[in-house]
Amino acid sequence: MCLKFLDSRNWFFFFFYRSVLRISSFMSLRSKIKMNGHPVAVICKKYSHMKKTFFNMMDSEAHEKRGNILSPSQQDISPHAVNEFKHYFCGCCAAFNNVAITYPIQKILFRQQLYGLKTRGALIQLQKEGLRNLYRGILPPLMQKTATLALMFGLYEDFSSILHRHISSPGIVTRSTAAVLAGATEALLTPLERVQTLLQDNKHQDKFTNTYHAFKALRSYGIGEYYRGLIPILFRNGLSNALFFGLRGPIKEHLPEANSWSAHLINDFISGGLLGAMLGFLFFPVNVVKTRMQSQIGGEFQSFPKVFGKIWLERNGKLTHLFRGAHLNYHRSLLSWGIINATYEFLLKLV
Repeated sequence: MCLKFLDSRNWFFFFFYRSVLRISSFMSLRSKIKMNGHPVAVICKKYSHMKKTFFNMMDSEAHEKRGNILSPSQQDISPHAVNEFKHYFCGCCAAFNNVAITYPIQKILFRQQLYGLKTRGALIQLQKEGLRNLYRGILPPLMQKTATLALMFGLYEDFSSILHRHISSPGIVTRSTAAVLAGATEALLTPLERVQTLLQDNKHQDKFTNTYHAFKALRSYGIGEYYRGLIPILFRNGLSNALFFGLRGPIKEHLPEANSWSAHLINDFISGGLLGAMLGFLFFPVNVVKTRMQSQIGGEFQSFPKVFGKIWLERNGKLTHLFRGAHLNYHRSLLSWGIINATYEFLLKLV
């Protein structure tokens, strides 16, 4: 009871209780004096001993209870706190690893999407620009990919947990909804993808010296200019996330059983790579339209169907021309998502 009062910090009742205890103890001792004839010194000694024993017992019990409560610094590094953020951390590291390796391939692919060039033509463009400009514009995708993949994996787990606790629906519905919500949240980082597009386009090579300069230049056009191309990004992120998280597990289950960490790493690379390549090919036309929309600065905000119609006419109404660069995107996605999935799963086991 004393601990209950202490924990609730109800000091008034605590002191009232202590006073009653003192009075009852004193009255009990006084009755013993009358019965046994003890001197006053014995009364004081017994009373002091009882008080000391009572408060020692109370302090001991309180200490035991406080021992289970972590200090603020301990709470910061507790397993619960680590588990809350490990999906964000692993996603961020996986993205960094991927961008550092695959950025030159992504740049060739970008030129093909924007200008409809063949692989050789895109390579010649980059060769003329020189090795110095090969990694030009890497900061926006590095920032964008690390942030979006951290959100993709972290928010998917968080949304799944929340929906599972509050909504009684089939697991596939819960997971798909969580994936779409995570993808929609990723779209908040559209400005990074927007600036990346401008820096990779050689038409704007003389206009912007770096990422900061590009961000600053867009500010005069208003906040909407940062989010040009938002609709195709929302569509791509939501649907591709749902497919990725829904199919990743089943694909891995159909691979040969892994009995070592290296075998698990290979299986994670294969399952992530195959799924990423498939989704990259499926959403390739969406990315073509998104790239065209984001390469424009100022002017009318054209709708997705209107931009798609223009590109279709420019490429002579041929589906093969619309998918120009898709083969390179397939191999790039195979490598990228293999690296991302394998790195993510590997780090998840270490954290």
